Amino acid sequence: HGCPGVPPSLSLSVRQTPHALLLFDATDPWLTSDVLSLSLVPLGSYMLVNSSQHAAGHRAQLLLQTLSENDTHCVQFSYFLYSRDGHSPGALRAYVRVNGGPLGSPVWNTSGSHGKQWHQVELAVSTFWPNEYQVLIEAMVSRDGRGYIAIDDIMLLNYPCYKAPHFSRLGDEEINAGQNATFQCVAAGRAAEAEKFLLERQSGEVASVASVRHLSHRRFVASFLLDAVQRSYQDLYRCVTQSPRGSGVSNYAELVVKVPPSPIAPPQLLRGGSTYLIIQLNTNSILGDGPIIRKEIEYRASQSPWSEIHGVNMVTYKLWHLDPDTEYHISVLLTRPGEGGTGPPGPPLISRTKCAVPGGIAPESLTFSPLDDMIFLKWEEPVEPNGLITQYEISYQSIESSDPGINIPGPRRTVSKLRNETYHMFSNLHPGTTYLISVRARTTKGFGQTALTEITTNISAPTFDYGDMPSPLSETESTITVLLRPAQGRGAPVSTYQVVVEEESVKKVKRELRLQECFPLPMSHAEAQARGTPHYYSAELPPSSLPEASPFTVGDNHTYNGYWNTPLDPRKSYLVYFQAMSNFRGVSADVCEERNKALLGPVNLNKTPITYRQEKGHLGSMERSFTDQSTLQEDERMALSFMDTHTCGARSEARSSVNESSSLLGGSPRHQCSRKGSPYHTGQLHPAVRVADLLQHINQMKTAEGYGFKQEYESFFDGWDCTKKKDKTKGRQDTFTGYDRHRVKLHPLLGDPNSDYINANYIDVSLKPLHRDTVWPKQEMAYDFWRMVWQENCFSIVMITKLVEVGRVKCCKYWPDDSEMYGDIKITLLKTETLAEYTVRTFALERRGYSAKHEVRQFHFTSWPEHGVPFHATGLLAFIRRVKASTPPDAGPVVVHCSVGAGRTGCYIVLDVMLDMAECEGVVDIYNCVKTLCSRRINMIQTEEQYVFIHDAILEACLCGETAILVNEFALTYKEMLRVDSQSNSSQLREEFQTLNSVTPHIDVEECSIALLPRNREKNRSMDVLPPDRALAFLVTTEGESNNYINAALTDSFYRPAALIVTPHPLPGTTADFWRLVFDYGCTAVVMLNQLNQSNSPCVQYWPEPGLQQYGPMEVEFLSMSADDDVVTRLFRVKNVTRLQEGQLVVCQFQFLRWSPYRDVPDSKKAFLNLLAQVHKWQRECGEGRTIVHCLNGGGRSGSFCASTILLEMIQYQNMVDVFYAVKTLRNCKPNMVESLEQYRFCYDLILEYLDCFEGR
Repeated sequence: HGCPGVPPSLSLSVRQTPHALLLFDATDPWLTSDVLSLSLVPLGSYMLVNSSQHAAGHRAQLLLQTLSENDTHCVQFSYFLYSRDGHSPGALRAYVRVNGGPLGSPVWNTSGSHGKQWHQVELAVSTFWPNEYQVLIEAMVSRDGRGYIAIDDIMLLNYPCYKAPHFSRLGDEEINAGQNATFQCVAAGRAAEAEKFLLERQSGEVASVASVRHLSHRRFVASFLLDAVQRSYQDLYRCVTQSPRGSGVSNYAELVVKVPPSPIAPPQLLRGGSTYLIIQLNTNSILGDGPIIRKEIEYRASQSPWSEIHGVNMVTYKLWHLDPDTEYHISVLLTRPGEGGTGPPGPPLISRTKCAVPGGIAPESLTFSPLDDMIFLKWEEPVEPNGLITQYEISYQSIESSDPGINIPGPRRTVSKLRNETYHMFSNLHPGTTYLISVRARTTKGFGQTALTEITTNISAPTFDYGDMPSPLSETESTITVLLRPAQGRGAPVSTYQVVVEEESVKKVKRELRLQECFPLPMSHAEAQARGTPHYYSAELPPSSLPEASPFTVGDNHTYNGYWNTPLDPRKSYLVYFQAMSNFRGVSADVCEERNKALLGPVNLNKTPITYRQEKGHLGSMERSFTDQSTLQEDERMALSFMDTHTCGARSEARSSVNESSSLLGGSPRHQCSRKGSPYHTGQLHPAVRVADLLQHINQMKTAEGYGFKQEYESFFDGWDCTKKKDKTKGRQDTFTGYDRHRVKLHPLLGDPNSDYINANYIDVSLKPLHRDTVWPKQEMAYDFWRMVWQENCFSIVMITKLVEVGRVKCCKYWPDDSEMYGDIKITLLKTETLAEYTVRTFALERRGYSAKHEVRQFHFTSWPEHGVPFHATGLLAFIRRVKASTPPDAGPVVVHCSVGAGRTGCYIVLDVMLDMAECEGVVDIYNCVKTLCSRRINMIQTEEQYVFIHDAILEACLCGETAILVNEFALTYKEMLRVDSQSNSSQLREEFQTLNSVTPHIDVEECSIALLPRNREKNRSMDVLPPDRALAFLVTTEGESNNYINAALTDSFYRPAALIVTPHPLPGTTADFWRLVFDYGCTAVVMLNQLNQSNSPCVQYWPEPGLQQYGPMEVEFLSMSADDDVVTRLFRVKNVTRLQEGQLVVCQFQFLRWSPYRDVPDSKKAFLNLLAQVHKWQRECGEGRTIVHCLNGGGRSGSFCASTILLEMIQYQNMVDVFYAVKTLRNCKPNMVESLEQYRFCYDLILEYLDCFEGR
């Protein structure tokens, strides 16, 4: 064993492989010339293999002595690998076996023909006590085996290797199954560019390196990531570097994979009641590994996908607040130490709670339709049935009446209904009587809580008895005396009588007496003459003046309650009517409603005898019942009638019907005006306002002391009363019931004559056709709603409410997620387009028995705040323009609804009409438009705040104009915008920017109250521009005594709300807050638009590079970095060390390099587009992460990036560009976004560059 070059302390042994003859020869180092050609091998003593003498695959092995040192050993040897024909004589490999275990994979290997010279190799082997290792060198003959493999100069050095790096100690890892395991191999020494890094299992498998990071020029770390490890991954692992010059080998570290525990048996039920279950956890036997550090109960109702989890620290647990008669699945969760230590739920215990008495029926679910002698009542099943409902019990009793002939209180009656009957018709009731009605449900456990309501039947019209009609008592040339008999009240006493005289033409006298309408609108003789109306009130008499039948002289030239009893003309014929009316609590009823009145006539003073008749029964149809009209003041009556008789524009005839089917919105393309005159009856007190004077008008109304917006708004509702209770089952609130003459009437369903009702009104306030205004459809109204859409051929539905606001249901979801039948109408969702401020859904409607298909779009505006009005009208104006542009000219009416069909709906309609009026006529008439709208439907504008908002929105629209440009017109339009006018020495672009500055909202100190708090002042880089309270991104993660403020504002992108967060560069004291912001809001991208070494304001480096650093509760780990000429990209892993269960967040920072410190715009548009593209690509891969954008002050640069993002999304989704809208939207949150004209123009230039590049592709 005395090989030259081998120290005595390093012994060698040679052995024969199982399948080949040993080719190394240690006992005969001098091979004779008859065996070898001395010209082909070096002279000397060494171990050699002549591969030409052996078959392919034959191997020889050389073992070094076993070594055990608590350090890194450097084993050095030389090798000779040569073949005369250039082929490889074989392969030479080195193995490192630890503690007598398996060889594993070779830590170094080489093959090929390396020339007729020796090559030196180093093995840096790291071992630590008490482990020992042994180096094995193996030669294997190749298929082309002609040549020589030799080894010489094997030495164990007492200093570190020069050519191979050596590893620090690799620590053991314990991980829970399913989690990611990471090995970090730290090495020192020289690492070549071609160095190969491997993670090797003791069994021989290898994994490639995840990343290599250089800590210094001679120190680096290689990271290996094993994804979602399972029990089969448990093994010994070591790090290996490989290069032609040598290899480094670390010690073996153990990867221990623990399986999260799970109970073998389900929990055990000890006892239960109607609202609780007591269980024993039963966790003595488990699958998986301990120790168990936490126990939890997971339970859910069998029919519910949602589960709840409660921590448990005892062997038994009581589940409270369960629903009676409900089946629950209950499982136990066990947790061991470490991330992902919670095991799967154990086998479930399935148990049902006991029955209980049902919960009360919700009072708001009681809906009713009162008539004069009947009430139809409907209710919903209790929200908490607590078992199977077996019956309902209804009780009712009269408690108040205006009829003295009714005994109060009346007897109490009870009715039982079957479990599936949630309605009842009460009959044989008294008119004008209030009934106390109670409803309660029953299970096998008994009756539940009672729901009470009071319902008053309608009063009936008074009745006359003229069965024995007497002859006139007397007559003169100008008078006739008739006998008036008192009427009998039904449910309410008679409140007034009216004598009505109508001139009858000759033709009418010759015909048989025609059926005459009532005369609900009071009209004096003078008014009748002025209007050319043939009838007038000659007298209005109080009930006290007619206690019994009494004579009355028509034409006696006296005045009765303001009505002149004008002398009759002896040359004319007259019809004389006698009407009676009852009024009770503001609700009126007259004989017209029952088609029952007295007709005294016809009267022809030139002829005798005079006949008298009483007309009963069908007397012709009325457009609207007197119930509505009798409660209106005179000015409201005028507004109502005007909308039915006004003639304007292309229409040459007054509208005699409100059933015309057409659409107000989107009827014509933009910039084409069909309006030829204002459709409003503009009084002298409220004339239309010229657009040029609108700003001055609004300022005056806001600052006026005597008469301003408050007084003007209150004038709409002076004397209004709308308390008619009709069709309340399908209307949300009586307050918002529409007038019958403008109500949409559905085609009745077969066998159901009452199915024509829906709480929707035609709103026609312009030359364009109708809006259709409705309350939100309740679930039971969804079919009626779609019937209306089908019947009226509606294309556009405008919805201005969320489904739930402030925890209350505002609108039911009346559309499907896929396809659903509503009665005989099939609704299929074709497409959903979700943007930041609204969503557009496209539906296909099919109806049984019809071959045609209808396409309908729902425009759902989601940005109206839950309280008040929007802070700015920018988004709503853009939404209105989108609806206009999308609605075909030949479509039916636009359906507009919010929650109650008023307020937001009214604002939308007024804005839509006024935008057209301003564009076509140069004036706006908001007051009279609102007044007309309220004549169609009560409370269409609910608050003074909404009324002022309409003015501000119209002003913004008039000042800003239409700024959107189609993509295919952008280049030419932009070129024209840059052209400088010779007279004004200004361009359209400059004027547009000046307009933008004028409409940018000024933020008052009160709006920034949080940023200005003394404790927050040091967190602001500059006090000049602060974020308003409404836009702040409040921090969620707590840190000691630190508060939740950071100078950061949330803003929308084009397609997603609050997608962008704008903030200044972090200060030294706000770095922890910055990373809290990143983590709390799930920000997966950070865009940095400033440099760290700016001379005007140096900025702190807020990230670790390299390594890991903790900022308050946030731990930030640097993962990798890449760079090009434009952008440096860094990857970080962020987690909250105080709440590890929240997981970790991977964040990519994009540092833009091409924006010089003293320039307003980037150095290169292409570089900026490259930045935008990289951020877009990363965010698309990450999913729903937000983007933080920061520059020095969170203003001009950040605004330019955000505006560019919005514009690129706008091109993608709508194929248009609107720079003004994009910047205005950003400035609504932060006025310093896009600060200069140069930055504003850069947005245009960038889009032009983008479109040029796009066309070039």
